[in-house]
Amino acid sequence: MKDKIEPPALLREFAGFFTRAGFSVYMVGGAVRDYFRGQPAEDWDVATDAMPGQVIRLFRRVIPTGIAHGTVTVLFKGRKIECTTFRTETGYSDSRHPDHVQFGRVPVEDDLSRRDFTMNAIAVRLPDGAVVDPFGGREAIRSRRISAVGNPLDRFSEDGLRPLRCVRFAAQTGFTVDGETLAAIPPCLSATAAVSQERIRDELQKMLAAPRPSDAFRLMEQTGLLSLILPELAACRGVLQLGFHRDDVLDHLFLSCDLAAPGDPEVRLAALLHDTGKPFCREWNPEKGRFSFYRHEEKSAELAQSILTRLRFPRKTVEFVAHLVKNHMFRYTPDWSDAAVRRFLVRVGAENIPALFRLRAADFASTSAKTEEEARALVREQPETAGLARRISQEMQAHAVLSLKDLCVNGRDLQAEGIPAGPLMGKVMQSLFSAVLEDPRRNRKESLLEMAKTVYMRLSEK
Repeated sequence: MKDKIEPPALLREFAGFFTRAGFSVYMVGGAVRDYFRGQPAEDWDVATDAMPGQVIRLFRRVIPTGIAHGTVTVLFKGRKIECTTFRTETGYSDSRHPDHVQFGRVPVEDDLSRRDFTMNAIAVRLPDGAVVDPFGGREAIRSRRISAVGNPLDRFSEDGLRPLRCVRFAAQTGFTVDGETLAAIPPCLSATAAVSQERIRDELQKMLAAPRPSDAFRLMEQTGLLSLILPELAACRGVLQLGFHRDDVLDHLFLSCDLAAPGDPEVRLAALLHDTGKPFCREWNPEKGRFSFYRHEEKSAELAQSILTRLRFPRKTVEFVAHLVKNHMFRYTPDWSDAAVRRFLVRVGAENIPALFRLRAADFASTSAKTEEEARALVREQPETAGLARRISQEMQAHAVLSLKDLCVNGRDLQAEGIPAGPLMGKVMQSLFSAVLEDPRRNRKESLLEMAKTVYMRLSEK
């Protein structure tokens, strides 16, 4: 194996500021791992024996991103380089943060010994590119293996986020987690339970960006992480569906999530959660000879909202994903009336149609296809929604009335006819809107005002 590599020219120039001042500096972390994987590095991290204050004096533009943890971010010729002082750590009473940290001039090998996995415990000295690999990280990468540094029980007990990072790396890289490392996860679940929901959320988001998120979720299920973090999802295992489905609910959700595009995180979340209500709604239908899951989409939306709120997802994401889940069970047929298409548009929201169709395509392909290759082709073609998409396009081009603001009358017009502002006016406007949805030709001011007075009189009498 190479004992030296050629670091990027900009990093060599950056390192010169340290070496001229008498400090050592090493490229570490994901950039080194990605180099040995033959992948481009997006971010550069370095470790040094210089203290944060000394780094600040070396460069003109430095952000104190985490001085308490020995980390600053240097802005150097258009790049952000995260710089952390060498440290050793002892004691992890909260299973997340070390009780004691010693910064400064410790050997780089000691600094690497506190890292999680051997593939992440490689350093490259700057500027000459000498490789420091005390734990066999390069061999682990060559073997496509994820192994903890030292005793995996110690590593996972020190930081309860590491088991999630382990399964996330497996999904991102396609590497296999070695048996000893995987077996150490279940005894350390109590450490993971102490991790903040925000940090768990961040790991889940990275899993969802992997080529096949199910690789991570299956390892989570195998090790108990799924029951700990997403018990609502784990409850779907063994819930058979029969009928069109060949998989139980959990396998169906895993495949649906995989089939949604990696660059579509909210649709992937919706795909992962869209049938979580089925265990609560399953009933045997003797006439059809299979299970029914009446209104499971409503329960699934409720669970999606609860799960994502618990994991501290942004409110906008929570509401959007729950909305997609709640509306995923539409069954379009060519005999839908134009009014039915418009009602669907209003219920879903025109801006949400593309995402809902992508969710529906993943759901449909996961159910219908016999192979993953066939499923991915179905997702691309979206045959189930193609006809509805054309109908929606026609309605949009015809400038269909899709909201109250599209009506030819407004609240001021109704007030001019003697209808006072208040709850009754709101009901009158909704009646007008429903009428125009059924027949757009009714959207004329004179006829709507007449209709409004009739509706108001009827509601007033009640």
